[in-house]
Amino acid sequence: MIIARSPMRISLGGGGTDLPSYYENHGGFFISAAINKYVYVMVNESWHDEYVIKYSQLERAKNVADIKHPIVRAALEWFEMGPNLEIASIADIPQGTGLGSSGSFTTGLLKALHAYKKNDWLSPSELAEQACHVEIELLREPVGKQDQYISAFGGLTCFEIGVDGKVDAYPAKISEDTLSRLEENLAIFFTGYSRSASELLANQDERSKQSDSVMIENLHKTKALGRSIKEALESGETRRFGELMHEHWTCKKKRSTGMSNNRIDELYEVAMKNGAFGGKLVGAGGGGFLMFYSEEKSKLREAMNKAGAKEMRFRFDFSGTSLIGDRS
Repeated sequence: MIIARSPMRISLGGGGTDLPSYYENHGGFFISAAINKYVYVMVNESWHDEYVIKYSQLERAKNVADIKHPIVRAALEWFEMGPNLEIASIADIPQGTGLGSSGSFTTGLLKALHAYKKNDWLSPSELAEQACHVEIELLREPVGKQDQYISAFGGLTCFEIGVDGKVDAYPAKISEDTLSRLEENLAIFFTGYSRSASELLANQDERSKQSDSVMIENLHKTKALGRSIKEALESGETRRFGELMHEHWTCKKKRSTGMSNNRIDELYEVAMKNGAFGGKLVGAGGGGFLMFYSEEKSKLREAMNKAGAKEMRFRFDFSGTSLIGDRS
């Protein structure tokens, strides 16, 4: 049995500039952090001449075209594998919460399939680009490259995307002291809403393709804020990072009326009145997790708990998508 483990992520800055409709004309930049919340993908040889796919549902199919899970179907068609395969997945956090679970699943699945075929030569860049190929080109999902790349690389990593789509990845030059302060002072709370990112991203994608000046200017500012966040973190200015996150969230909300709602706005206000320097909704918007930087974390936790927002505690992951089991 092959078991791959793929980390989820928190977007620190520049998210949204990783969609082809933007970077193919302007180039993109984002900085993200992988966290110790994972998607696990298991691939095993089946005793039966069929595909057995286990996730929130159980599928059995004689032909790959009959598999309902789109990512599994596309990957197996591309790899020309099976049908005597069993694939199972489980995640620490459910999908639709803004932590990049879809991209994590895709990188984990491809890592496991390559290992099953004894192809262990893939670099993180190659793995991430193959995951992007499955989601963006084969499935034509309106998604970007952030989730696949940070999941493959791990760490606190910066990504420059050229107009040709080529991605240059490099670790942020952040001191151990700053990393410790980030882990100590960042707090993430569940808003109570899960949602699909597709609708919001599809709207952004379409407006970018049409060269909508308001959307393009918004993404230009988002990219600039991402670079400022990188500079603040590399300089150890963590309070400034918190303040920049607030600017990032203010900018992000302007992209769509569906980006936030009354409940999310109320929770954000509670946090800002109880020790947060700034924060943002993690992911495409509309639900999922709110992330804040605060040096009064106990006060923040107490206030958010009273408001009914459950905290998700985490640490950073530096391993990226990796194998934790091998065929016996």
